[in-house]
Amino acid sequence: MELGLYTFAELQADPATGRTISQQQRLRDLLEEVELADQVGLDVYGVGEHHRPDFIVSSPAVVLSAAAVRTKRIRLTSAVTVLSSDDPIRVFQDFATLDLISGGRAEIMAGRGSFIESFPLFGYDLAQYDALFAEKLDLLLRLRASERLTWSGRLTPSVEGRGVYPRPVQDPLPIWIAVGGTPDSAVRAGTLGLPMALAIIGGMPEQFGPFVEIYRTAWARAGRDPALARLGINSHGYVADDAKQARDAYFPSYAAAMNAIGRERGWTPMGRHAFDAQCAPRGALLVGSPAEVTDKILFEHEVFRHDRFLLQIGVGALPHTAATRSIELFGTRVAPAVRKALDRNLKPTI
Repeated sequence: MELGLYTFAELQADPATGRTISQQQRLRDLLEEVELADQVGLDVYGVGEHHRPDFIVSSPAVVLSAAAVRTKRIRLTSAVTVLSSDDPIRVFQDFATLDLISGGRAEIMAGRGSFIESFPLFGYDLAQYDALFAEKLDLLLRLRASERLTWSGRLTPSVEGRGVYPRPVQDPLPIWIAVGGTPDSAVRAGTLGLPMALAIIGGMPEQFGPFVEIYRTAWARAGRDPALARLGINSHGYVADDAKQARDAYFPSYAAAMNAIGRERGWTPMGRHAFDAQCAPRGALLVGSPAEVTDKILFEHEVFRHDRFLLQIGVGALPHTAATRSIELFGTRVAPAVRKALDRNLKPTI
């Protein structure tokens, strides 16, 4: 199983001091974190796309290209590219360029996005939310398949026999479908034969089993070998030297970030009790000591048999020093333990 990290590159006030670091410093910190993830042997690093003041990255390909020249082995992916409000031709060109810079390490994780700011910003109608994604994904896959494009869409401009360049090192350029809580998205990923990245950020992980089953069933019904279906799990978490240290350090910034979003969406505010419940062995948060996080990853692997796990460490205004220590522990303690257990087919202790 591949193990890695992803970030939304939050730019938020520290709940303890009320201070916010500069945009420039946040990007410097992010690049150092990707470089460290590569150095400690992690497999994947993802960067999300947002168009809000509380997130710093609007163009993952640009940031990942900067990371590419500072890293050697780690795969570099968007997490996600908001394809519904983007131009698939430019998305393909940007990630093909990243693939060339990185020597074949680029990936696209395409999704519809969890925020809506990009739609009015780029002149798209939210009423066409689903139709835009479906049509643009179709176009992106055609771009990947052939350098010369002939295209006639309902919501996208027509193209007649034009070449699309540059072409990536990888053939095909990997494209994942990011899925939150929509069964139709799981069906789409399976039907198209694309890897699926499932976000589990609340509740109990096993509650998401039906989405995985829907994906694998759609894959098989499309006539594909079930053994070739690829599944990733994306979750929030934080690793520290012991459980209490992890939860005490992570809770303030995590709760501040989630409650800020919750006020926009009408969620019940998260308190410490609810947070600790999600950190428990059967909760969705992977927050704890290296051994606890290892066991939770192994437990989820028993449930899902997934091929990739990505952890989002820097939720909220987590200090850079705390993030780097967590990355170090994840890469040097958690990842080796997970790999060793899976190699030996050991059972989790949860």
